[in-house]
Amino acid sequence: MEVLKIILTIIFILIGLALTVIILMQEGKSAGLGAISGAADTYWGKNKGRSMEGMLVKITRILVVGFLLLAVVLNLGIF
Repeated sequence: MEVLKIILTIIFILIGLALTVIILMQEGKSAGLGAISGAADTYWGKNKGRSMEGMLVKITRILVVGFLLLAVVLNLGIF
């Protein structure tokens, strides 16, 4: 069981590092302030889910769920 705990801890650390990098790669919310002046109807505004930014958001959500689940599992003390 100790080997499994070590493996889960390493995965936990790697997910944390990946989250840090992916979050830093994303644009800030202030970059979307063009919507106030009506500039939201651009190509990138309409297809945000298919763009690189949309993909980074999806990956971030998946990694956050994995990070939280591993945090709970490692904190339960089963191992």
